Amino acid sequence: MLPVTHGEQYTKVHILLYTFALLAVSLLPFVIRMSGLLYLACALALGLRFLFWAWVLYRGYRPHAAINTFKYSIWYLFLLFIALLLDHYLLLNL
Repeated sequence: MLPVTHGEQYTKVHILLYTFALLAVSLLPFVIRMSGLLYLACALALGLRFLFWAWVLYRGYRPHAAINTFKYSIWYLFLLFIALLLDHYLLLNL
């Protein structure tokens, strides 16, 4: 998460923009053929959910959106790495 140094709206916009960039970068292991379809499906699902929380934070729909976005960011990393490991080891056994 970003510190609020230039105002709340500025921070919200940049969280949303960085989430778009994160989604694009998280697809690179599939693009460079480091991982397979399992990882792609997980990266897309997790990334779109992260984008949802960033959008909720940006729009201000829910009062606890900031903490929920932060909590999801932790789960996002954990589950994305699990997906990468599962994809790698399941492909080795096929």
